[in-house]
Amino acid sequence: MSDPTITAARRILDDSLQELREAVDGCTTEQLNRRPAGDQTNGLAVLATHALHSTRAWLSLAMAASLPLRDRPAEFAVVVRDPAAFLETFDVLAGACRSVLATDRPFDPGHVGTAPWRPGSLAEEPVTAAWALLHALAHLREHVGHAQLTRQVV
Repeated sequence: MSDPTITAARRILDDSLQELREAVDGCTTEQLNRRPAGDQTNGLAVLATHALHSTRAWLSLAMAASLPLRDRPAEFAVVVRDPAAFLETFDVLAGACRSVLATDRPFDPGHVGTAPWRPGSLAEEPVTAAWALLHALAHLREHVGHAQLTRQVV
């Protein structure tokens, strides 16, 4: 029998990834790269890229899987030149997120790990797998909302 927490997490993840893809699907290069309120805001490409990399990393921590290499600052500097290639990359990263939860490895909510991509001393702060799982899904939902609102104005 599969873990009901992970089963629920898979459904939330799938719904969120679908909504995020819908927010970027059909956008032009200009729409994907446009920062709607100036240089201090993030465009759709940045929101989606960051959300996917972050989700994969936090889910990996939650599932005690190997942590992916991550260049967090590069996520915020992404510029799309080809929308079709961007969507292909999106789909690959979304698949990587799903695959982290598609394991038979038991979920241990009390497992403790660290997130080396976090800034400063937070990189060494221990977090439980339960916290990492909930954070991954909440953070993704937050950026789905950002992307949906951004899509309305670009």
